[in-house]
Amino acid sequence: MAESPTVVKISGHCLDREGLLRQFADIVARSEEELIIVHGGGKEISQLQQKLDIRPRYVDGLRITDADSLALVEMVLCGSVNKRLVRHLLAAGVDAQGLSGVDRGLVRARQMRHESAEMGYTGTVESVRPEVIMDLLKLGVTPVIAPVSLGLGSNYNLNADPVAGAVAAAIKAARVVFISNVAGVLVDGSRVPRMTREQAEAYIAEGVIYGGMIPKVETALNVLSSGVPQAVITDLDGWAQEGGTTFVAESDRQNAREEICQ
Repeated sequence: MAESPTVVKISGHCLDREGLLRQFADIVARSEEELIIVHGGGKEISQLQQKLDIRPRYVDGLRITDADSLALVEMVLCGSVNKRLVRHLLAAGVDAQGLSGVDRGLVRARQMRHESAEMGYTGTVESVRPEVIMDLLKLGVTPVIAPVSLGLGSNYNLNADPVAGAVAAAIKAARVVFISNVAGVLVDGSRVPRMTREQAEAYIAEGVIYGGMIPKVETALNVLSSGVPQAVITDLDGWAQEGGTTFVAESDRQNAREEICQ
């Protein structure tokens, strides 16, 4: 087993396709690391909102969660998505347990503030109880966490990325792996295996990293800011083959430069 656990955040893009779920569960089953899984599910939330004639609302890419939408978020994330993922993990032989940030007060949240919009029940992380995770790991259980979290007087809908980062920081994880539909960061058509904050910020400023990759990279850099040594952006194939792009602290700059030049 690894000395420190790894937090894996799996994107909603992978959660509604049986083949990808089976692939993910098989990789988890073969892993020798202690893993904590955090999952999204925004795609399915929006689909259910549309079926029920509830218009999804966003500001600066952030979902605004009203009371009706919060009920749907809880239904989708804590219910169908979480249990679907747990079911596939159990089928692959992983002793998985689903829970949300609400359970045992794992993740406490407060309302997100925005200068131009009332965010309703959209929240940000306030604190994490690391012992909830560590208790499960000691039992050999893989936690599968939905990012609905506990607030004062209500639950809150949180983005899964910062929840993964906050959980990783609280348990002193070795790294966070963000699994989506991209293999990593490309520079001049080639995947960069390792990158420092300084390099990433320069690539963004120069327009080398652009579009939808920018928020992915910024999320990885936020993980480093929380004290986690590494953050990885990859897809399922990249994770299985230890690929993707690994972001490291500035102190590892020389190692990163050497690996890029190889």
